[in-house]
Amino acid sequence: MIKTPMPSATAPDTKIYDRRESKVRSYSRSMPRQFGKAQGPWIHDSEGGRYLDFLSGCSSLNYGHNHPVLKAALMDYISSDGVTHALDLHTDAKSAFLQTFEEVILEPRGLDYRVMFTGPTGTNAVEAAIKLARKVTGRELVVAFTNGFHGMTLGALACTGNAGKRGGAGVPLSHVSHEPFDGYYGDEVDTADLLEQRLADPSSGLDAPAAFLVETVQGEGGLNAARPEWLRRIAALAKKHGALMIVDDIQAGCGRANGFFSFEDMGFTPDIVTLAKSLSGMGLPFALTLMRPDLDVWSPGEHNGTFRGNNHAFVTATAALREFWADPAFSDAVARRGAILERRLDRIAERHGLTTRGRGMMRGINVGSGDVAGEITSTCFAAGLIIETSGAHDEIVKVLAPLTIDDAVLEAGLDILEEAVAEAMPPVRQPLPSMNVAA
Repeated sequence: MIKTPMPSATAPDTKIYDRRESKVRSYSRSMPRQFGKAQGPWIHDSEGGRYLDFLSGCSSLNYGHNHPVLKAALMDYISSDGVTHALDLHTDAKSAFLQTFEEVILEPRGLDYRVMFTGPTGTNAVEAAIKLARKVTGRELVVAFTNGFHGMTLGALACTGNAGKRGGAGVPLSHVSHEPFDGYYGDEVDTADLLEQRLADPSSGLDAPAAFLVETVQGEGGLNAARPEWLRRIAALAKKHGALMIVDDIQAGCGRANGFFSFEDMGFTPDIVTLAKSLSGMGLPFALTLMRPDLDVWSPGEHNGTFRGNNHAFVTATAALREFWADPAFSDAVARRGAILERRLDRIAERHGLTTRGRGMMRGINVGSGDVAGEITSTCFAAGLIIETSGAHDEIVKVLAPLTIDDAVLEAGLDILEEAVAEAMPPVRQPLPSMNVAA
């Protein structure tokens, strides 16, 4: 077990956070430490404690903390006085990123997308995507899905299902219809059939949509993973009804849920894709909206953002693509670790009568309640493992380990999780074998 120190008399003064930081902070409430150093899958607090990080910046650190190749590329760029901020001017760093993204990601997958540099976060990419869909189609309605999460700015928030997040808007969130995600009513109900019926019925009250906005795996909504056949149906419905298919790959992309894009080898190609989180590879803010070339109908400056030219992020993103995605062995290694994660979580779930969720290196266990999940994550933190929850009631214990994690370290972290689940929940009693007793 990974030992972590208890707060001491010489612990740093953290009263400044209570005195000056907004109450909106969240992660720090369940992880009351001050962190100062991080490398690979490890993050260190200021008292000498070391923690294995299975949160990975909510999937913005898919390659771990401060990967040496990415760090060296950034330090070299800074030391050579490379351009830091350039709005949307042409720069060496942007050119290198675009060429590498084209050669390493788009061309090998047979994809032809224009690349739009939006503001620095995922919600900026979603705002651009839905604005573009409305502009192209001349329609207002976006079809989003139950348990979806797409961001905290008003357009993206309107597409988000979580009532607590939506409640913070303070204004009506309109022009969105939230339809049932795959499996929402159980395996016996095909929600694509329901949506098709609603779209075909002129009296359903569902307006002609501009776009369908969907996550292939719902990161914050509980790791619900849509079946490929369901996603193909949604893409076909979008095409049939003159709408655009937008895949929000902000959390599931960049290798988290199989392939660089989570929809690879599923038999459909989205019209628009949003990317962020691990795109920079090092936690630097960076988001993109990808679109079919014929959809690029923007006029100059029609949608922009001051920090859409983060050259430091271009540099580390380029290094990440070259270091990892240019080599097929990396994808094979991620698939192997995903299989380890699946096997271990399935074993824990079976022992306690639970179920698992997710795909690839984006998986978790449904423990039934937020209280139990909170107890499990607290026990893990005390043992030196950072792990968080998701789902409508925070009932899913979610594993987002770095894609680059050593197999043995991954297993060690899962050992801690297994012990924490066992401490919180009794094992399922196995029925005794029947016995035929002679009269």
